[in-house]
Amino acid sequence: MRKGAETRERILEIAEASVLAKGFGATSIEEVIAEAGITKSGFFYHFRDKNELARALMLRYVEENDRIFDDVFHRGRQLSDDPLQSFLITLKLLAELMGDLPNGHPGCLIATFTYQERLFDRNVRDIAAGAVRSWNGRFRDALNEIASVYPAREGMDIDDVANMFSCVVDGGIIMSRGLGDPHVLERQILAFRSFVKLLFAPVARDIMLPPAPIVIAAE
Repeated sequence: MRKGAETRERILEIAEASVLAKGFGATSIEEVIAEAGITKSGFFYHFRDKNELARALMLRYVEENDRIFDDVFHRGRQLSDDPLQSFLITLKLLAELMGDLPNGHPGCLIATFTYQERLFDRNVRDIAAGAVRSWNGRFRDALNEIASVYPAREGMDIDDVANMFSCVVDGGIIMSRGLGDPHVLERQILAFRSFVKLLFAPVARDIMLPPAPIVIAAE
């Protein structure tokens, strides 16, 4: 990585940590500059203003999460051709990934930005909304694939279940930080995994089990 790219990445790392700790409004360019050990002109070489910094932070965050999802979904598909088992493996991998973070998840940048959306222009808000829709769509596609093989329980709305994962993750992050328990998020993802099994697995077992033998009582 070239020096200019290294400096830009360093600025983004510092800014993201500060934003997650105290919010975007309370994060000043001056403190980012001081911690990065650069001049003000060095900062503005990479980012025209604070809104451009927000946009770069959001794009970087979305790209990293996309990479994580791409990896765990790919690994899940490699380990099983069955759509239900593949998805359950994917959720287990995600839970393990969250459990391996020594201090718990640092926080959701999208959630943080959502509460301070008046500080950004529409482009930043659109990136955040588009990312959430994309992630929901990824989970919806996986659930639809499962439902094509294992009929879901009556009355289940796949869109709602797909959206539930984002709610579980953000809620798990908040509860983890509030309780000081870094493993809350891991357990919540596993709870969602169990919920998915309840929606599909009973039907799957009924389909896969052979019929019970007929026993004729002796006269």
